[in-house]
Amino acid sequence: MVQVRLIGFVVGLSLVTASRADSGRLTGNPLEHLPDNIELLTSFGERADISPDNRRIAFMDKTFGNAYVIDLAKRDIRCLTCHIPGAAFLRVMHLVTGDYLLIGPARFTEAGASRYQESEIWFLGKKPRATPVALGVRLFEGAAVSKTSLMIGWAETAGQNPDLRPQASRLLVAQLRLSGGTAAIVNKRVVHESRDASCVIEAQDFYDHDGRMTFTCYEHSGTASVMGLDLRTGAIVNFSKAPGTYNEAEGVFPDGHHTCVESDRQVAVLGGPGGSQQIDIWKLRLDETGKDFERLTHFNDYEGWKASNPVVSTDGSFMAFQVAKVGDAPGAGRGILLYRFRAVRKESKRGR
Repeated sequence: MVQVRLIGFVVGLSLVTASRADSGRLTGNPLEHLPDNIELLTSFGERADISPDNRRIAFMDKTFGNAYVIDLAKRDIRCLTCHIPGAAFLRVMHLVTGDYLLIGPARFTEAGASRYQESEIWFLGKKPRATPVALGVRLFEGAAVSKTSLMIGWAETAGQNPDLRPQASRLLVAQLRLSGGTAAIVNKRVVHESRDASCVIEAQDFYDHDGRMTFTCYEHSGTASVMGLDLRTGAIVNFSKAPGTYNEAEGVFPDGHHTCVESDRQVAVLGGPGGSQQIDIWKLRLDETGKDFERLTHFNDYEGWKASNPVVSTDGSFMAFQVAKVGDAPGAGRGILLYRFRAVRKESKRGR
């Protein structure tokens, strides 16, 4: 059993007790100055995924490593893939059935090739010591996995599909068909395509009863935008509308009106270079204005630190995310944290 808890201090006290570096950022370790609604869940790990019933969090121990799952009530940690020789997975996600999807290469060869060319989707049954089943799909980075159905989505580039033009990328969706402890992809279709490198696509989340999805558009000069796709009409919208800044779509909220975003927006105040290394977690309203951003974490206030890879529970009461250091590879983490959303107090009619 692995159980790690830190009792955090409120943000205001943290900012008073921490000193500042020459850059203007705070010095020290932000894990020693956590606000009271953030808890360190594990002292290792990355790429958390919350189960649809909000009882468990699956995560990777490291990049090209093993998948684990933690029971949030008991705080027991169980390895899902340690029985697999040479396991080199990158991501793990819950299916609505209690089974899992894994992402990673069949075997590790070299970091760049194994992540960007050889990575594929695997089905892992929920029974202990289940054998992963390759689904015959190579993909670019992450996948979208429905919390209410067996719908999945992913993106591909020429690195995974040589039939595509060198700078093109496209977004696909499909259904999973499960039978006898195995799975297959059916009803696969292309739902959006980018013809050049001005927008390299990565799938993110389904919402609105699986009728819409978010994705990230990676742009020139290291910037990115939060995008949305209506799967019924094909309509595309840029939700972040912040050219020249980095905004990567992450966990969508169950109301379908907000999403978490990895963003460098705080750099405008803190100073220094922006981009994917200087990120914290923000909340964006999906109202198509790009104006309603709310900052959720303040790890990048500290010199050399960042927060990333947030996912939101299906009841909207908490999110899981990871802490990392500036300079770590994208997606690499140094521990999983829980963020409890503060309840909004409703004004009493009796007091009026």
